[in-house]
Amino acid sequence: MQALKQKDFRALVDNHPRAIMLATTEPRIAYVNQVFRSVTGYQTDEVLGKTPSLLSSGLHSPEFYKAMWESLERHGRWEGLIWNRRKNGEAYPQWLTIYPVEHDNRRFYAGVFMDVSEIAAGDARLASLAYYDPLTELPNRSLFQEFLKARVSQREREGRRFAVLYVDLDFFKSVNDLHGHDCGDRVLQQAALCIQSVLRRGDVVARLSGDEFAAIVELQSDDDLDGVCRRMTQIFQAPLVADNREYFLSASVGAAVYPDHGKTGAELLQNADRAMYTAKLAGRACYRTYSAVDTEQGRYEQRLSEALIASLKTAPEEFSVVYQPQYQLATGKIAGLEALMRWNHPEFGSVSPADFVSIAEQRGHIHELTEHLVRCVLADLPEVPGDLPTGLCLAINISARQITDSRLEALLGSLFERIRQIGWLPEIEITETHLMNLSMQCLNRLREFGEQGVMIAIDDFGTGYSSLAYLHTLPVQVLKIDRQFIRRLGEECRDSRIVSAILGIAEALDLEVVAEGIENEDQYRKLCELKCHRGQGYLMARPAPWSLLNGALIDQHQ
Repeated sequence: MQALKQKDFRALVDNHPRAIMLATTEPRIAYVNQVFRSVTGYQTDEVLGKTPSLLSSGLHSPEFYKAMWESLERHGRWEGLIWNRRKNGEAYPQWLTIYPVEHDNRRFYAGVFMDVSEIAAGDARLASLAYYDPLTELPNRSLFQEFLKARVSQREREGRRFAVLYVDLDFFKSVNDLHGHDCGDRVLQQAALCIQSVLRRGDVVARLSGDEFAAIVELQSDDDLDGVCRRMTQIFQAPLVADNREYFLSASVGAAVYPDHGKTGAELLQNADRAMYTAKLAGRACYRTYSAVDTEQGRYEQRLSEALIASLKTAPEEFSVVYQPQYQLATGKIAGLEALMRWNHPEFGSVSPADFVSIAEQRGHIHELTEHLVRCVLADLPEVPGDLPTGLCLAINISARQITDSRLEALLGSLFERIRQIGWLPEIEITETHLMNLSMQCLNRLREFGEQGVMIAIDDFGTGYSSLAYLHTLPVQVLKIDRQFIRRLGEECRDSRIVSAILGIAEALDLEVVAEGIENEDQYRKLCELKCHRGQGYLMARPAPWSLLNGALIDQHQ
C-alpha cells in the first residue's frame, strides 16, 4: 500500500473533481480522495480497511449487486445509478463507475462516482440516466421497482412492516389541456415537492409516469399509515403555485402493506394501484387501503374502463342510440324523445350507462362519448321532416364538465341544426347535483344556448339542494322529477306531497315538469291529478331504436 501514498498519485487523484475509492479484491477500502470525504461525510481513517458495504443504503436487492459483479467479471466494467448512504444516514443517488486496475502485481477495484441528488434537471448527464426522472429529479419506475425488491428482501430477514403508496393527481389532465404542457410540467414539479414534504427521511418517493407517483413508507406503529395518507391528501387542499398562478388539484391515494397485502414488490405496487383506483371511485381526494373485496369490483371497473377507451377510439360500431318517448300526460300524445347511449361490448356484453358514462367522465373521455351519440343521432334523423310530427323536443344528456369545453359548440351545432330542420326543438339535460356546482362561466354558456333556442332541463330534480332563489337565476325551462319520488306515488306517503310541491315551484317559475320512471297506472293517474305536464317510463314506452319509433311518430302525425 506504500505506493498509494506517493506525492504524484495524490496530486493526480486527491483533487480529482469526482469521488474516488480504491478497494482490494477482498474487498477492503484502500484509498479515498477528498471529494469522497466531502460527499459521504466519512473521514479517511473511518473507512480504510472497511468493506464498501459500509456505504450501502439497503435500498438495492442482492440480485442488484450480483448483476453488478457479473458485469465486472464479464465486461471488466460496471456503470449505473446506485443509492448509497452518507455518514449522517441520508440516502442519496450517485452515478458510479467501477473497473479493475492493476498496481504492483495487485488487483484493485476503482469506484468513481458523482452525487447526482443536486444536479439540475436540465443537466445532460442526468437526463440520460436510465433510472431518473429529469423533470422532478425523482427516481423513475425502474429504479423504484429495484428499491421495492430490496426493501422486500430486507424485511424477509427482519420481519418489519412497510407500506407502498400509489398517488395519482386528480384533474391534472385539465391543467395540460387548458394551460399547455410547459405549465403542466411546472405544476408537476410543485406536486413532487408537496409529496416529498409529507414523507420522512428514509422513505423513498418516485415518479412512475405522467401524474402518478409512488412511495415506500416505513411503519413504526399501527397509526403511521393513516397519518401519512391523511397528510398526503390534505396537502393538496392548498393550491399549487406555478408561474405566480394558483392551480387546484387533489390526490387519490392507495396503500398496500407488506406482508399483509403482498409478499413481492410487484404485488405491493399493483395492489396499491388498485387501492388508489378504489379511492377514485369513492369520489377522489381521499385514500384507501387495499382490500381484496373492494379491489375485485375495482378490477372489474378498471378492465371496463380500459375496454371503453379502446372502443371509443377503435370500435364505433359498438355504440348505438335508443330513444325514450316523453308523453303529454293530459292527452297521451308523444311530446318528445330523450336520446340514450348504449354500449354493447364483445366481452362485457350490454353495459349499463350508469357504469360507462361515469367512467367516461372520470377518465376524461366524455367528449368522445358525446361524439358517438351525435354521430348516431345524425345517422337516424332525416334531413327533412317528411311525415314526422313537428314541435317535438329531442333531449340529450350533457356532462357538466363539457359545458366550458371549446369543442362542445362545434360538436352540437350540426345536431341542433338537423333537429331544427325537421321542425323539432333541441334540449340539453344536466343533473341537478352538477348544476348546483357550476361556475358563472358555465351558467353564462348555458344562457347562450338558451338564447339560441335550446331548451335547458334539470335532470334528477329533487336529489340536489336547489334553493328557490338559486333556481330562479338558472337558465332552465324544464324540471325532470327524479324517479325515486315517482316510485311510491299512489301510496299513503309524503312523496305525493313532494311532487306536488315541485309542481308548485315549477308553476311559480313558469317551468315545465317531466316525471321520470312512470311504471304503473296508479303513478300515471296521480300525476294527472297533480297536473304534471309530461312523463316518461316503461308504462308508456321503453327506450327503442329509431327504426321502431319512426312508425309510431308518423302514425301520431297522421
